[in-house]
Amino acid sequence: MADLHRIGMLWVAGPLSYLEQLCIQSFLDVGHPVILYHYAPISGVPEGVELVHGSAVLDRDEFIANTRTGSTALFSDVFRYHMLSEGDHVIWADTDAYCVKPFTTETGHFFAWESEHHINGGVLGLPRDSPALQGLLEMTKDEYGIPFWYGPRATRRLTRQADAGTPVHVSDMPWGVWGPHAVTAWLQRTGEDKHALSAAALYPVAFEKRRHLVKARRLRDVQAMITEETRSIHFYGRRVREYLALNPNGLPDEGGLLHMLLKKHAIDPGAAPIPHTDKIKRKLAERQEREEALDRD
Repeated sequence: MADLHRIGMLWVAGPLSYLEQLCIQSFLDVGHPVILYHYAPISGVPEGVELVHGSAVLDRDEFIANTRTGSTALFSDVFRYHMLSEGDHVIWADTDAYCVKPFTTETGHFFAWESEHHINGGVLGLPRDSPALQGLLEMTKDEYGIPFWYGPRATRRLTRQADAGTPVHVSDMPWGVWGPHAVTAWLQRTGEDKHALSAAALYPVAFEKRRHLVKARRLRDVQAMITEETRSIHFYGRRVREYLALNPNGLPDEGGLLHMLLKKHAIDPGAAPIPHTDKIKRKLAERQEREEALDRD
C-alpha cells in the first residue's frame, strides 16, 4: 500500500460536510495518502490527511468564479493542472469522489469517460510530461482565449467581440469550458484519450441519476450500476448537497447507498451537517410558506 499514488484535493475554505468527510476517508481507508490543499482555515478534516496551503501549488490573489453561479470550479480546474504538473506519483480527486478500490496506473494516466461525449476531470491523473497537460496549462494562462474546439459560429462570434474590444471572459463562458470540455478536447487532440477508462470505472451513476445515491428505494438500482470495474463513485457535490440539505434534518434516506457508506466509514453526519447556502435558505423558506398556506386553508 505504501507505493499507492498520493491523492490531491482542494477545499478552499470553511468546514467540510459529512459528504466530503466520507469521500476523503474512503481514500484513506484503502491506503491512499491524501493531501488536502486549502487557502483559508478549514475544519472537520479526517485524521491522517496532510493539510497544505494552496499557495504551494498556485499563488493567486483572486479566485476565478463563474459569473452566473459564483462557483470556483474554474479556479479548481486550473489548480489541478498545476498540481499535476508539479507533483509526482499523484492523482487529483474532487472532494465528492468516493473511492471504492485503490487507484492504480502504469502510465500515469487515470481518467474516465463520464458520457459518450466527455471525459470528466473529477478524477484526473496525467504524467508530468503529458502533452495534454501542457496544453491545458498553456490554455488557462489566457482568461479571454477562444477554445479551439468551438465550432465556426461560436468562434466567429467570440472573435468579433474580441476585435471590438469586448472579449468574453472565461467566467462568462458555458460551464465546463476549462474542465471536462477542455480535458476531453486536449486528450483527443494528443491521442491520450486512448487511456480513458469507461464511465463504469469512475462515474457509474450518471449525473441524471444522482439522487439515486441518496434514496433508499433506489439502492438496488445503484448497486446494479456498480461493477467489478468500478473504482470510484462520483457524488456530484453541489447538486447532491443541495438535495440533501432539503431532506429532513439534512440527512440521506436510511438504507440508501450514502447512508450505508457513512456507517461503513464511521462518519457522523450530525457532526458535520450540510451547510445552508442562500439558495437552500430560499427554498426552505418557500417550502415553509407553502406549508403554512396549506395549514391556513
